[in-house]
Amino acid sequence: MFKKMMKSGSRKPSRNDAGFDPNSTNMVVNHASRPSPLPPPSPTTTKQPPPMHSIEPLPLLRDLPPPERQPLFLRKLQICSFHFDFTDPSKNAREKEIKRQTLLELVDYIQSGTAKIISELCQEEMVKMISSNIFRSLPASAGQEPADPEEDEPYLDPNWPHLQLVYELLIRYVVPSDTDTKIAKRFIDHSFVSNLLELFETEDPRERDYLKTILHRIYGKFMVHRPFIRKGINNIFYRFVYETERHSGIGELLEIMGSIINGFALPMKEEHKLFLIRALIPLHKPKPIGVYHQQLAYCVVQFVEKDYRLADTVIRGLLKFWPMTNCTKEVLFLGELEEVLEATQPVEFQRCMVPLFQRVARCLNSSHFQVAERSLFLWNSEHIVVLIAQNRSVILPIIFASLEKNTESHWNLAVHGLSENIKRMFMEMDPELFEECQQEYEEKQSKSKEVEEQRQSRWRRLDEAVEERERVVGEEDHMIIS
Repeated sequence: MFKKMMKSGSRKPSRNDAGFDPNSTNMVVNHASRPSPLPPPSPTTTKQPPPMHSIEPLPLLRDLPPPERQPLFLRKLQICSFHFDFTDPSKNAREKEIKRQTLLELVDYIQSGTAKIISELCQEEMVKMISSNIFRSLPASAGQEPADPEEDEPYLDPNWPHLQLVYELLIRYVVPSDTDTKIAKRFIDHSFVSNLLELFETEDPRERDYLKTILHRIYGKFMVHRPFIRKGINNIFYRFVYETERHSGIGELLEIMGSIINGFALPMKEEHKLFLIRALIPLHKPKPIGVYHQQLAYCVVQFVEKDYRLADTVIRGLLKFWPMTNCTKEVLFLGELEEVLEATQPVEFQRCMVPLFQRVARCLNSSHFQVAERSLFLWNSEHIVVLIAQNRSVILPIIFASLEKNTESHWNLAVHGLSENIKRMFMEMDPELFEECQQEYEEKQSKSKEVEEQRQSRWRRLDEAVEERERVVGEEDHMIIS
């Protein structure tokens, strides 16, 4: 009897006994009534090792069992935090080599799968070590006018053999998809990003290339930093345009912005349009534009391709900052103008075509053959020719005189021939309009000749009057003397 009672007392309750309806979807789970799950097994707590006062070789990470690797990892980070004078290769050569070998090992360790479980303390100390190495005062020459890569030898930082390994370690930490951004963003914070942006002033192109890759990856991986990065880049552009006109990393920053602009969603935010108006267009003003113009033009064209309504704003901005005495810069502007016009729609073209072709007409008559030739190349684009043909009644009267002068007197044969081809194109396009412009040009020429003859006649009469006056005064003086 006792056994039966024990069996009945230990019977498991059925679901229906607990009021559970198997067909019901409105089930409320009371988590407080459940026993709390067992916590996951935590790795061995890693403690900060005592500070090191000298560099000594340490065993390799792969030679130790996994539980002992993280304390050794922290000790190796301490070794890599030591600073040396790399301008003198013979000074501290042994310590430098130990640091280099340690950095190489850390890069391999982070790149391998065994480093995925490194603790938060190890991540924090690693970012501190990276910061202590790369965030430094730049050489005195840094921040001045950027060197022309085609003419000047680039500055090469003597610290680079070790700096490169530190940057490689940072890339291996930031780039992998399995990096936990929720943890990493505690260490890759706004202060870290701000210091990265300051480093773009370095004159060493190798370092700027690494910085470009890392900042781009941070922008893509850490969404919380995106507005801060855009604002920081804007501030660098503002300071460059309106204050210093000296910065070595404008081209690399524009490359990053080109990729960012390519990902802008439509309709475009007002913040992004203001960036175009207040930063990108004024970047056409500084003298060293030739160093970064390719990247700048790409960013500007990206805006027009994203939103065709910005074409009028961009073209008028180019006209505002158009160079007057720098022919090399003028050729760059003409090339960018062609790319913008190829993305311009007819309505936007009509809004700016008058001031645009007034500038083109002046370029057609430039004595610098490259400027004149580059402006004539606009007619090589089928899209631009279609836009011009649709508005030929406005455009041809503006540029006809410049084309005629080129065919009459320009010294360069290529410019002469291209001008003849464009005249022939307009003649076939609209013979009546071409004839009207021809007559108007001839009338203006005849009037200008008449005005010139009248001016010369007045000068001749004035010269004769002066000679007569001198003759009379001379006779009077002669009579007085005699």
